[in-house]
Amino acid sequence: MTDMMTFHYNISPDDFTRAGEASSDVKSKLKKMGVTPEAVRKVAIAMYEGEINMVIHAKGGEITVNITPDLIEMILADVGPGIPDIGLAMQAGYSTAPDAVRSLGFGAGMGLPNMKKYSDDMEIDTVIGKGTTIRMVVNI
Repeated sequence: MTDMMTFHYNISPDDFTRAGEASSDVKSKLKKMGVTPEAVRKVAIAMYEGEINMVIHAKGGEITVNITPDLIEMILADVGPGIPDIGLAMQAGYSTAPDAVRSLGFGAGMGLPNMKKYSDDMEIDTVIGKGTTIRMVVNI
């Protein structure tokens, strides 16, 4: 593997038919690169949860994935409403997803908790009315 590879993905808002395509693509690329199955699993879960959150809550956004020999960094940036209470949002089961989204099987309130659980490092930078950027790292 070269020193660093970078991939960019645009996430469309409210498009549940395409939700998960970016994380699936990264999972496939990591497998082909020979990344350990555990790291691939962690990246796939953490990124999928973030991608779904972007579709549900944030009017879409962009995901940048940087892959180095030591780690996989995922940067999820949106221009959504921001997260008013990160502590509350990090509680398993807490959700602000509308009923229409829940009826599709999404919005169970496990997105941010799972993102934290399946990444080795996670930082959230959010500004109300401006958007949220989440940086997650999975060590290889």
